[in-house]
Amino acid sequence: MKIRFAPSASRAFAEAPAPIQKAFLKQVEFLVENLRHPSLRAKKYDEANGRWQARVNQDWRFYFVISDDTYLILDLIPHPK
Repeated sequence: MKIRFAPSASRAFAEAPAPIQKAFLKQVEFLVENLRHPSLRAKKYDEANGRWQARVNQDWRFYFVISDDTYLILDLIPHPK
């Protein structure tokens, strides 16, 4: 699988704290290797639009869609608890 970043995800990444950036990049590596990696806790977030949610850490999430052989990362945000 390949990874692409939407402009909104690139902006969110640039604005995120350095520890979150580091954790996010690690989680993206896991995503490429295995969508079901336990630390991702990936799940369908919006079934109608094919949007998925995965965990960066306890407090941050990222959202993506799957298109053919590519994960398109849409956003990276603090978890709305």
